[in-house]
Amino acid sequence: MLRRLALTAVASLAALSAAAPAATAVGGPLPLPLPIPLLQDDDAHHTRLTVTVSGTGDPSAEGVFELECGPAGGSHPAAQQACDRLAELAGEGADPFAPVPRDAMCTQQFGGQATARVTGTWQGRSIDTAFDRTNGCAISRWNGLRPVLPNVR
Repeated sequence: MLRRLALTAVASLAALSAAAPAATAVGGPLPLPLPIPLLQDDDAHHTRLTVTVSGTGDPSAEGVFELECGPAGGSHPAAQQACDRLAELAGEGADPFAPVPRDAMCTQQFGGQATARVTGTWQGRSIDTAFDRTNGCAISRWNGLRPVLPNVR
């Protein structure tokens, strides 16, 4: 019986070694490595932003708002509309977070004290940018990102 048990153990070890190269006779089989999760296309386009708004004169428009898209959620008061706008801009190939070019000719109108900072991830890239309404270009940049940013006048 001992000989039969030994042959069974050797056959089992051979089968285990063939099935899992990490198996060894000393200490038994080693654990196989776990698969690394791959980045899904949806993850690369997932949006997660923090929008901080102040100086609008409208207490309901001010504060720190979290915005997630895919699906829309977070504490942003118009999450679905904001996600829709970001998707629309992405579809147009626009970068709503790009700064106003230094050589842009902007009207010298003042749109108020409102400021906003947007940080996080959009279209798989890191975002950290500021918005204000200090001239015509800055106002246009702000308005182009509504409703991610509040409608202020």
